Amino acid sequence: MEEQQNTNSEAPVSIIEGRNAVMEAYRAGRTIDRLLVMDGCQDGPVTSIKRAAAKQGTQIKYVEKVRLDQLSETGKHQGVIAYAAAYRYAELAELLAAAEQKGEPPFFILLDNIEDPHNLGAIIRTANLAGAHGVIIPKNRAVGLTATVARTSAGALNFTPVAKVTNLGKTIEELKKKGLWFVCADMKGTPMYDLDLKGAIGLVIGSEGEGVSRLVKEKCDFAAAIPMKGHIDSLNASVAAGVLAYEIVRQRMS
Repeated sequence: MEEQQNTNSEAPVSIIEGRNAVMEAYRAGRTIDRLLVMDGCQDGPVTSIKRAAAKQGTQIKYVEKVRLDQLSETGKHQGVIAYAAAYRYAELAELLAAAEQKGEPPFFILLDNIEDPHNLGAIIRTANLAGAHGVIIPKNRAVGLTATVARTSAGALNFTPVAKVTNLGKTIEELKKKGLWFVCADMKGTPMYDLDLKGAIGLVIGSEGEGVSRLVKEKCDFAAAIPMKGHIDSLNASVAAGVLAYEIVRQRMS
């Protein structure tokens, strides 16, 4: 089956150091996923950078100088390090359009609190192979489209759009108005084989340990449990996403 290539274009990756370089990245319109600022640094240039970060909605984290020294590749961070997205983010409308172009009911994978870039990359790869029309991640408490994510996705980022939203719960409400319903992974939920997972659907996956957050879970229509027979009580997030995504594929094909 032929895939329509996504319009994501890879940009030079990904760590930007120094006040001038970071400010120029914002002026050039680069998408900055995360900004690290030295704790207590409040001079004019840094204030301008923080203002630009707030305008773009960048997550700002204040850290000690020793942490910036550890992360710096040049030794000249000047109190600021930015992490730029390796790929551009899609709009929700693009994800809906991808489903419409294929004449299929929308199938999205939404990720809550996934901070491991390897997990995100693996889930994007699974999303592509399972025929999902896009992946949705939140701005905060989540890894962005870093170089590691791009590599782990094994090229899937060229075909599967990823949207970044301010509030996952509100996005679910918005998509419900478009006819989607939502199921989240939850080991206390209904066994996945007992759920009807056909139609326009959003699959919500949380992090290992914490799972899907309470506020997001409350927005979902159902909770799906993956049968487990071992001695531990959770799967890796990317594995859980794969198991549930392919149950959706199985039901769509039946």
